[in-house]
Amino acid sequence: MPLTPQPSPPRAKGRPRSAAADQAILDATRAALAELGWGGLTMGDVAVRAGVAKTTLYRRWPSKNELVIDAIASLFDQLEMVDRGSLQADMEGVVTQFADLLARPESQAGLLALFAEGTRDAELRRRIREHIVDPQKRLVHQGLANALARGEITVLGDPVERAEEIDIIFDTVAGAVEHRMLVSGEPASPEWISRFTSLLLNPGLTRPC
Repeated sequence: MPLTPQPSPPRAKGRPRSAAADQAILDATRAALAELGWGGLTMGDVAVRAGVAKTTLYRRWPSKNELVIDAIASLFDQLEMVDRGSLQADMEGVVTQFADLLARPESQAGLLALFAEGTRDAELRRRIREHIVDPQKRLVHQGLANALARGEITVLGDPVERAEEIDIIFDTVAGAVEHRMLVSGEPASPEWISRFTSLLLNPGLTRPC
């Protein structure tokens, strides 16, 4: 017997979301942050810079906090853990990328403001963790996978303990670089990055679990 035709899936209501408009809005948000800072950034100004209607902006991002989180998160998503032949070289590469990102005015303005606002808003802290912090732990996973494939480390032990160790590694690296650049105001020079990663790896990450 012939197969009964399956009904077509229902089409989403409304107009499809434009990736180009999303990108224009995020770019405009970062430009406004770099130029005006958190206090000067307004949703109306972002809409004008992006060339979209204010209603379009609010449909996508109902609040300034959510908009800035996604604008900064999209920068962090560009970080890559590239296999450079050794665990230290891999770490130096990704820390250098991270430091370059933090050197950008829009990153500094956005992160410092989000951290300050987050101290008073538990929901904002959750969004920062889910959209900016947690996704970047993929870099630690990839770095350890590279090192395991090269035979530099032996991954043993309980998966829960491994997850906790990855959290600690990430917090240590991110916290140290952010403190140096955003709190102390010092540059993360190649010399500093080399000494920092050497300190972490001696004896640190290379010991068997």
